[in-house]
Amino acid sequence: MSTLYQKVADHISDQINNGLLQAGEKVPSVRQCSAELGISMTTVIRGYELLQDQHLIEPRPQSGFYVLAPFEKSAPPEISQPELTPSEVNLDELAVRLLQTSKDKNIIQLGTAPPQTEVPSVKLINRIMIKVIKDDDSIAEYDPPPGNENLRRQIARRMLNAGVNINPNEIVITTGCQEAMTLCLRAVTKPGDTVVIESPSYFGTLKAIETLGLKALEIPTDAENGMSLTALELALREWDIRACILTPNFSNPLGYCMSDENKQKLRTLLKQTGIPIIEDDIYSELSYSTQRPKAIKSFDETGANSNVLLCSSLSKSLSPGLRIGWAIPGKYLKQVTQLKVSNSMAGATLPALTAACYLEMGIFDRHLRQMRRYYKEQRDYFLHLASEHLPKTTRLTHPQGGYVIWLELDEGVDSMKLYETALAKRVSIAPGPLFSASGQYKNFIRVNYGKASKSDLEKAMITLGVLLS
Repeated sequence: MSTLYQKVADHISDQINNGLLQAGEKVPSVRQCSAELGISMTTVIRGYELLQDQHLIEPRPQSGFYVLAPFEKSAPPEISQPELTPSEVNLDELAVRLLQTSKDKNIIQLGTAPPQTEVPSVKLINRIMIKVIKDDDSIAEYDPPPGNENLRRQIARRMLNAGVNINPNEIVITTGCQEAMTLCLRAVTKPGDTVVIESPSYFGTLKAIETLGLKALEIPTDAENGMSLTALELALREWDIRACILTPNFSNPLGYCMSDENKQKLRTLLKQTGIPIIEDDIYSELSYSTQRPKAIKSFDETGANSNVLLCSSLSKSLSPGLRIGWAIPGKYLKQVTQLKVSNSMAGATLPALTAACYLEMGIFDRHLRQMRRYYKEQRDYFLHLASEHLPKTTRLTHPQGGYVIWLELDEGVDSMKLYETALAKRVSIAPGPLFSASGQYKNFIRVNYGKASKSDLEKAMITLGVLLS
């Protein structure tokens, strides 16, 4: 449920969004709003403070609160234009270095993509884990594939929100989403095979492709609509494709959400050719709307007939430290289960028991509502800062979920050099070439706006603005 001060903020923001209150107009006084809603003036003040954080209103001394003019929305990056030729992947050491610097408390961390965990609903995990340690003797035992039964049951229930109706026995618990994707790639390919990917694409996916000795074929991807199905169809005619891997809901780094119509078209296109889809579903729970988007797998056949291998985890929506992920590999269930055994023999028992208990308590949806609202506020604040401090020629995505954003800088900017100079100023960003198998996106960067405090986010944006001026 929303807090009372959040209801105050929603009451005023709805009037602003509907045009009842326009830029420059005075907002109802604290006393008036208190009387209208039947709540205390202290609560109204907290609601108005939230609206200030969202840059919707501003206080004027001895006058009251007024509606702020909205910042000008920048144009999103144009659809990517990679060469439709398979290429080997070589990300050298940059990805590793980026992750290693993520623990430095003296650096404002915008480069990696962990979620915000400094919230009570995440700290509750510690208490649950202590209780599990005290009450459950099985924590000392192996947790062999397919993994903890209760956890798989809880995941199956949550997948109903994605339009996916599965039996818990169709799920394999993994050590995070990265292992799930790697196992699924191993199940459907062999070294030397070509895999279709989005462009730009998450560097963890590229690292998995590189490690497995596969080739990547980058497909043009729009920042608002996703992978070009026309380009994909052309690629399928010309090349021997063995798998397609993508993140259709709030992709990293573009943040787009593919329409249901295009998800169904994509599934039909690849079903006809017998090419499996590996669906990275990790950000889907972080939609800014109340409705979690459907998975591509929801449009596929069920059970042993499914050609969609869905991968996800709790790492972005709850806690990366749990390292709880899962694969729903459809017809490749046997292969993925066997690969899990050969890869790590078993999962970590304590995190699985803790995650199962957390999900069973029924508090996860409340946590998600809070985080969705928080990330949306952070996005709006970041866009406000970008409009104030970055060059006006900067193009940005406008994600509707998740917490990463993709920025196209002026053509002459070298994002690798910008990464180094920003790091020297104690700001970490992710340079664009990390997200391409062929080293494209030299004047692009990805930023995580969800983890840093507002004050740190402002400091970082001022620094980047100076470096780009």
